[in-house]
Amino acid sequence: MIRKLRKNIILAIIVSAVIYLALTIYADFDSVLASLEVFPVYVIPFVLLLAFGNYSVRFLKWHYYLKKLNIAITAKESFHIFMSGLIMSVTPGKFGEVLKSYLVKFNTGEPVSKTVPVMIVERITDFYSLLIIALTGSFYFNYGKAVVIVVFLFFILLTIVVNNKTLSLKLIYLLEKVPFVKKFVKHFHVAYESAYTLLKIKPLYEMTLLSIVAWVLECLGFYVVLVNFNLDVSAAWAFFVYAFATIIGSITLLPAGLGVTDGSLTYFIYKIAGKMNIAVAATLVIRLATLWFAVLVGIFSLWLYTRKNSDLLEVVEKETTEIKS
Repeated sequence: MIRKLRKNIILAIIVSAVIYLALTIYADFDSVLASLEVFPVYVIPFVLLLAFGNYSVRFLKWHYYLKKLNIAITAKESFHIFMSGLIMSVTPGKFGEVLKSYLVKFNTGEPVSKTVPVMIVERITDFYSLLIIALTGSFYFNYGKAVVIVVFLFFILLTIVVNNKTLSLKLIYLLEKVPFVKKFVKHFHVAYESAYTLLKIKPLYEMTLLSIVAWVLECLGFYVVLVNFNLDVSAAWAFFVYAFATIIGSITLLPAGLGVTDGSLTYFIYKIAGKMNIAVAATLVIRLATLWFAVLVGIFSLWLYTRKNSDLLEVVEKETTEIKS
C-alpha cells in the first residue's frame, strides 16, 4: 500500500502539472503569471485556514463515527490518523483512505472490516452536504439540476438499501455464491453492521449538518479567492460552483477529480470573468489551497505519526500484502 501511495502521489503531481501547464499555455502563460502576481499574498493564509477548518470539522465527524462503533481511541490518536488520511486525497475516489482503517487497527486492534465503512459513510455525508449546497444553487441559477438530482437520488437509494437489513443481507448472501469474493463474506457482514449503525437517520442527519459546516468553509475560501481576483461574484454563486465542480469531479472517481474539477472551475470562472488567464490563475490558487494543502497536511501528519510508531508502515505494508495474496 505504501509503495502504491508514493506512486499515486507522484502520478497525481505529474497529471496535475500537465493539466495546469496545458491550461496556462491555452490562456497565455505570461498573462496567467501576471494575474498570479497581483493576487494578494496575505489572503493565502486565510484561505488555508478555511481549508484546515474543513478538515478539522470533518475530523469531528470521523471521531464521532469511531465512538459510535465503540472503538476505544483517544481524540489525539484519532486526530493524527484522520489528518494522515488526507494524504490519500489523490487516490481514485479517495478509496486509499482505507489506510486510516489500518492505522486504527494498529492503534486499537479493531478489524479493518469494522472501520472501512466509516470512510464510506464519510463520503456519503460529504456528498449529501455538497449536494444540498449545489441543489440550492442549481435551482437559483438554473444550471445542472438534472445532474445534481440524479446523484442525490442515487445516494438516497443507497441509504435506503443500507437501512433495509433484509434486502442488504440478501445481497450479501448473493455474494456468497461468487467464488472470488466468497472468502471475504464474513468481512462483508462485519462491514455491513458498521454501515447500518452509522447510516441510521439520526447520525446521518447530524453528520450531514456537520459536513455542511465543513464544506461551507471551503466554499467560502473559493469565494475569497475570487473576490481577491477582483471578480464581481456573489457568495451564493461561488458556493454553488465549488460544490458542483467538486461533485462532478468526485463522481468520475478520478484521483481528486483531477482534470474534471479543475476544468469545471476554470469554465465557470471564465463565464464570469471573461478572461481565461484569470480563470486559470484562480483555479490554480484554490486547488493548491485545498487539494494540495490537504496532501501536504497528510504527509506531515503521517510522518509525525510514524516517527513515534517506527514499525507502523512495515505492519501496514505486510497486512495489505497478505490480503492481496
